[in-house]
Amino acid sequence: MKLSILMPVYNEEERIADALKQALAVDYPCEIELVVVDDGSRDGTGEILGRVDDARLRVITHQRNAGKGAAIKTAVDSAEGEYMVILDADLEYDPQDIPRLLEPVLDGRATVVYGNRTFGSHSSYSFWYVMGNKGVTLAANVLYNSYIGDLETCFKLMPLELYRSLQVRSRGFGMEAEVTGKLLRQRIRPYEVPISYRARGREEGKKITWKDGVEAIWILARERARRRPATPAAAH
Repeated sequence: MKLSILMPVYNEEERIADALKQALAVDYPCEIELVVVDDGSRDGTGEILGRVDDARLRVITHQRNAGKGAAIKTAVDSAEGEYMVILDADLEYDPQDIPRLLEPVLDGRATVVYGNRTFGSHSSYSFWYVMGNKGVTLAANVLYNSYIGDLETCFKLMPLELYRSLQVRSRGFGMEAEVTGKLLRQRIRPYEVPISYRARGREEGKKITWKDGVEAIWILARERARRRPATPAAAH
């Protein structure tokens, strides 16, 4: 199996070198490719990406910033693996957790795997950020009669063709809610594994806001109201 690791990047010159180093240093249980989409960065991100020499790395550049969802779509269109997972470049997620996401897939126990942040480590989280995340996740569970622990997690591992079939249209952070809503509407319940997480604050460049949470709930309701496909994919 080949895994495509998709990394959207926007103005991360302070972190991108470490993010790439960490992602490429992991001992993966399968072949990987790292597809980085520079989403119109205006700092030195592009120059740093141009200096990295690794056959597993491919860099695609957007001339203008189009949003996380748009960057992921570009990466998905270019990816060549059987499976995919998204890895942000902000160092909040640890790529060492990706092999743990792969375990239930390689064991045949799951097809879609989410990394569940427990928000219980030593990092000091914003109360409203955590409550906003839990609120969006609760909304999904109520709307779809499901029980997932972390809808907004970046770590969503699934077959590349499944993601393509979802036809995600959200260009910004709303893509997280759209992906989950469309999976749940098809009765695909993600298998969850605990992951580590280190949140950064607004002063460190955190981009998501309360408006993204409101948009996520609206997207979940919109997807719930749509008719379910006649032949849903098998759930795991």
